Amino acid sequence: MKKMIIFLVIVVGVLAALFFLTKMQNEEKSKDNPYQKTSLRQETVDQLDDPNYQNIIVPGKLDKKIEKGEDVTVYFYSPTCSHCQETTPVVAPLAKEMKVDLLQFNLLEFEDGWNKYGIQETPTIVQYKDGKETNRLIGYQAKATFREWFNENSK
Repeated sequence: MKKMIIFLVIVVGVLAALFFLTKMQNEEKSKDNPYQKTSLRQETVDQLDDPNYQNIIVPGKLDKKIEKGEDVTVYFYSPTCSHCQETTPVVAPLAKEMKVDLLQFNLLEFEDGWNKYGIQETPTIVQYKDGKETNRLIGYQAKATFREWFNENSK
């Protein structure tokens, strides 16, 4: 019986150590993150070093750009969305190639964005001009469709 208790204590101790080690690694990785948050969801932490997710915008900064009437192209996505996971590796490099400043808004971290910006599904790309939405593209599309949309809306 004593051996069983010792074994259980060791197993619980190892599991607790793994939990705290993982938590510390995620906290270290998310330090000075572009989301300006102290705690991030694991799916977001996993994307922090991904070169396709480096043009993040937070709600306050997006609102200021829209209020100022700037031309803004925003890619609304969620790290848990399978269509976004297919779309981002297409649109992020394409936007860079076409010199489109495609701002990325993470709806998993900023859930108020769904209602605030009228997003029904992800991925969604929205163009704002003069403080108003002028066009949007919803869902996964062919690369040629994204290219055409950027040419028509973001130039």
